Amino acid sequence: MAEFYPYNFGGLSKNFSDLTSSKYVILSIPYEATTTFGKGTKKGPSAIIEASRNMELFDEETFSSGFLSGIHTTEDLLFEDINPEKMVETVYSAAKEFISKGKFLISLGGEHSISFPLFKAHQDLYDEIGVLQVDAHLDLRESYEGSPNSHASVMKRIYDNCQNIVQVGIRSLSEEEGNFIKNYNGKIFWAREISKNLDWIDEVVKSLPKKVYLTFDVDGLDPSIMPATGTPEPGGLFYYDTLKMLKKVVEEKDIVGADFVELSPIAGQPSSDFLVSKL
Repeated sequence: MAEFYPYNFGGLSKNFSDLTSSKYVILSIPYEATTTFGKGTKKGPSAIIEASRNMELFDEETFSSGFLSGIHTTEDLLFEDINPEKMVETVYSAAKEFISKGKFLISLGGEHSISFPLFKAHQDLYDEIGVLQVDAHLDLRESYEGSPNSHASVMKRIYDNCQNIVQVGIRSLSEEEGNFIKNYNGKIFWAREISKNLDWIDEVVKSLPKKVYLTFDVDGLDPSIMPATGTPEPGGLFYYDTLKMLKKVVEEKDIVGADFVELSPIAGQPSSDFLVSKL
């Protein structure tokens, strides 16, 4: 039935998707230039949007329809030059435009490198902002394959601008990153420790400042529920634990913006697309 619905997040009518009246903006960023193993993240935004057009918009947990506040979906952000440094400029400008209009911005990638300019656009508006990163990887390399704006360096770029970082679900790192975090001000919640700590969600929330930017790499989830990502790692987060954490953060902190990245859709297997769309 989705072919009869408008092509936007949720398949919403103009009454609930007009930019002027919508509280939320979905920024589609199909950027892929520095991925190093599995490809396909540039197809992530369209897969998430397509899944959203085929799911119920009434939330069974809150018993409410969140779309009533309005959700505007942008056209795909286009890149004349896929050079990572040019990407930073393009994404920053696009994000700043919507944030300056008072919109709550949710960005869909695309590879994780887009998160630095997205964060920077929010940091320029909000004081004392921190970052909650869900991820399998630290992404704290100084540069990777010659680019300081690689997906493997995105959190190092953010850390250079903000040391109030909380990283959740981590279970893979390089020797370079291992040496770097010996003198690191960020807070890491390793996946292996989460599995043994019943209080980990409370500890995550306590580690965050009042204002939080969320960057969610889908490989932070366990590959048994999220196989559609370029560099899967065993031992990740599960769906309801993740929802519980995010709900707790929303209740006690002020999330000012978010991105969901690194979905590499698998043809004929849309379950991962629906999972991200539901989140």
